[in-house]
Amino acid sequence: MGKKKLMDNIEKALSEIRPYLLTDGGDISFVSLEDDVVNVKFHGACIGCNVNQMTLRNGVEATVKKYAPQIRKVVEVK
Repeated sequence: MGKKKLMDNIEKALSEIRPYLLTDGGDISFVSLEDDVVNVKFHGACIGCNVNQMTLRNGVEATVKKYAPQIRKVVEVK
């Protein structure tokens, strides 16, 4: 898969999860892709939320891997 297609798939995945975050007053944005690791940043109510790491693994990472299975993990950057 080419880099542009991969980036498009990552954005699709984030677009799929975004409405759930917006409902709780938060959001997420793509920061970078490094060696099959996606770096994202939480915004709004997601910053400091006590369940954001669970959301990151079970929601964001799972959705990104659905669209881009070659991604090893998704990491939050501060």
